[in-house]
Amino acid sequence: MARILGSLLLIAVVAYGIWPYYTLFRLDAALADSDARAIAPFVDLPAVQRRYKQRLGETVGGFVPRGNSEGEQVIGWLAENLARLGDAALEQAITIQWVRNTIRTAAERATDKRPAYLIAGIDFAFFESWDRFMVRLGPVGEGTHLLFSLQGTEWRITDIVR
Repeated sequence: MARILGSLLLIAVVAYGIWPYYTLFRLDAALADSDARAIAPFVDLPAVQRRYKQRLGETVGGFVPRGNSEGEQVIGWLAENLARLGDAALEQAITIQWVRNTIRTAAERATDKRPAYLIAGIDFAFFESWDRFMVRLGPVGEGTHLLFSLQGTEWRITDIVR
């Protein structure tokens, strides 16, 4: 009985380990489709937008002065309004089409093969934790990183770092 349970556990662990790689193969096939919406099931677009907004906010925050003078208060006010305007612009700029183009461009830069498939451009792909899987397209320091998170029963892209 213990042997059967051990075998079942081993099969479950191997299946879990293969699962995100299978998602990559499915994403690669979806990227070949002419319709950008084919990759929508593989992308958590609001999460990608939130991550970009967070990185943008961290960048802008470093330039805002922290004093109480009138000029510094005006600059702070402008930065706050820029952030609000940036939200709308971010939602219009980061779309499924943008995600598709970003991944395809990263794959093209990462491989000499033409047409450039996602799988051919992968330099590294492995788990960061039990529910996070990182894929690097291209060499260290130059590549684009795709961060997949386990959401329910699906692995979905939740961040793209170039």
